[in-house]
Amino acid sequence: MSAGSAHTAADHPCFFVAAAGRFGRVHLPVAPHCNVTCSYCDRRYDCLNESRPGVCAGVLTPEAAVERVERALEATPAITVAGIAGPGDPLANPDAALRTLELVGRRFPRLHLCLSTNGLMLPDYVADLVRLGVRFLTLTMNAVTPRVGAQIYREVRWNGAVLGGEAGAGRLIERQLAGLAAAVARGMTCKVNTVLVPDVNAAEVGLVAAAALQAGVRLINVIPLLPVPSCPGGGLRPPTAAEVERVRAALPAGAIPLRHCRRCRADAAGLLGGGHGCISDGDGGRAGDGRQGGRDRRLR
Repeated sequence: MSAGSAHTAADHPCFFVAAAGRFGRVHLPVAPHCNVTCSYCDRRYDCLNESRPGVCAGVLTPEAAVERVERALEATPAITVAGIAGPGDPLANPDAALRTLELVGRRFPRLHLCLSTNGLMLPDYVADLVRLGVRFLTLTMNAVTPRVGAQIYREVRWNGAVLGGEAGAGRLIERQLAGLAAAVARGMTCKVNTVLVPDVNAAEVGLVAAAALQAGVRLINVIPLLPVPSCPGGGLRPPTAAEVERVRAALPAGAIPLRHCRRCRADAAGLLGGGHGCISDGDGGRAGDGRQGGRDRRLR
């Protein structure tokens, strides 16, 4: 937590369900590039009509991100968290991401700083994140065996090389586990997101949770696949609600399944739920969607 913060760890709505209806977050889309190509992901910009990870109305500079936080707080004073969740991977854009965290932490010391990552570069930047006051970390980890990971990760760009198949998945998994252990050792509060892809990694989710538990992470967010037709995995079927619950119920002892995730956009702001939650410099419309006052809204 940034120095001088008046908020407690339990005020993070994405990590603690009791906070979800009381406290809000603002996501800052300063990271356009990604170093992993997932079969289910399509990053889209200038898009106001979709609500899912990887989508935002536009990419911000770190300086513009500070302005967005200020406007978000004016619209929703209950916001307690400023985070970077894309639209690519923050640590594939380290200069922009770290500069944003530095500026936001300096200007708004009462806010929690948060970051979501695929973990490929996490071991290299854990110390920087801690130095900047980032207390909360989300790691998306969909497999722990390269054979399964190769069915989800199409390419992993590592040290100037493009790794595919099990080689790429194996390198990513190795780095994810090392980064997660380093983050826990540094005192960061972590959770693991796992995208449930039926017939691909359903049997793997429990192994992911077991690896997370071994690293000291108990919060496990099983996210149902949201197929995007433009992606190679666009033809994969989403899991049923019953399938998701069966996977959650089968998590190893000690794991805490989260059920309140809203699969937020990379520019979401406000309380969880309600509208698309984007921060837009859009077409002159009135700020907010007029529903559930104070929840996700578009900010001019």
